Amino acid sequence: MIRKVLFIALFPVMMIGCQDQDAKDNEEDALVTLMTLDPGHFHAGLVQKNMYPEVDPVAYVYAPEGDEVDQHLAMIDQFNSRSEAPTSWVEEVYRGDDFAEKMFSEKPGNVMVVAGNNQKKTDYILRAVENDIHVYSDKPMAINGANFEKLKEAFRVADEKGLLVYDIMTERFEITTILQRELSNFEEIFGKVADSSPEDPAITKESVHHFSKMVSGSPLRRPAWFFDVEQQGTGIVDVSTHLVDLIMWSLFPEENLQPTDSKITRARQWVTKLNQEQFEKVTGLASFPSYLENNIVDDELHVFANGEIDFQLRDIHAKASVIWDFEAPEGGGDTHYSIFRGTKSNLVIRQDESTQFEPELYVEPLGTFDREEWDEAMEQVIAEINNKFPGLEIEETIDGYRIDIPDHYKVGHEAHFAQVTEQFLEYMKEGNIPEWEKNYMLTKYHITTGAYEMSKE
Repeated sequence: MIRKVLFIALFPVMMIGCQDQDAKDNEEDALVTLMTLDPGHFHAGLVQKNMYPEVDPVAYVYAPEGDEVDQHLAMIDQFNSRSEAPTSWVEEVYRGDDFAEKMFSEKPGNVMVVAGNNQKKTDYILRAVENDIHVYSDKPMAINGANFEKLKEAFRVADEKGLLVYDIMTERFEITTILQRELSNFEEIFGKVADSSPEDPAITKESVHHFSKMVSGSPLRRPAWFFDVEQQGTGIVDVSTHLVDLIMWSLFPEENLQPTDSKITRARQWVTKLNQEQFEKVTGLASFPSYLENNIVDDELHVFANGEIDFQLRDIHAKASVIWDFEAPEGGGDTHYSIFRGTKSNLVIRQDESTQFEPELYVEPLGTFDREEWDEAMEQVIAEINNKFPGLEIEETIDGYRIDIPDHYKVGHEAHFAQVTEQFLEYMKEGNIPEWEKNYMLTKYHITTGAYEMSKE
């Protein structure tokens, strides 16, 4: 299945080209009809940034009245009306407080898309499979230990009924992450995975996000509940889902990791502080809602958005850290740092001011190294990887090498949603999700929700 994933990552233009077809010609043969439930997060809209031959262009939305569904529909309208490769979605919308009851009783589609308030998300997932509906879910699918128990039940029911439950792991399609894993397979430059400990993990991933940001060219408006950890979840169970997934995907690709293969050694979380002016900028609200009052200290909102998990996968130690700041520096954006330690070199992804906030991949040999010998080894490795990713080059740095990646591989976060959706549709065609994918989901939510429960202690 990795071959398919890499093919999608290599040729995103082919997928986006699907939108040039007349989707309505495929309506009778559509494999999927989408039902979006309470779209409170912009990720729900990004699922529909492109058209897919397998997906009915008529999509259904069930939501309460309010700005969130309006913003979702405005995003779809923006995709439909853009000048370049416009989409052709037709949105059938039901608004009302009984939106969930209405969707589960009418069931006009066969796939529930859920991206929004996480407080009831696990309940919706379980209820969907109980009602013979496939699930395509934004992360996180569980935000605490009780949710995780329900999620396990949802997977059991889905297996029993032959249904798919899948979460949207966009970061597997980021090119530097793909190449970091590729390079770790070459023992001549990476060696083996280095010995590790809680103090010196073999692989570390850190992600920095921002409450105020631009999405599809417009300032992002966040719902007020996004800042309530009882509804959104803390950072340790939210963005950390991606980081834990990538660590598993890098260390044990397509292996059937079980929750029992993992152990949490340490977990902690801390707050990001927002003043009223900052809160109003991203929500449009002039005051804090009453449900946030217990989190206001000295006129500032304290949000447990930051978290760190030290954990083991089998005998290898790893660390995942997520940080939320209010706003990126000028010219900046969300960032990612990753180091994968080998016995011969470290494979490092940096995305900060030194890289103009673009992710860059480095190979940094350990200790004193012979440049001539390493030049030859790197050229051989890159030549082999170029069979999959033509155009890669290497550039010498003081500490080793930078992988020069052509721009056409750097499709961006929003385009990754089409790539993940193509993978989901491939699984729909096959009629099942590979066992390793199911076990990845159960293991990573075991880790993130377990870390959350530990951090409260």
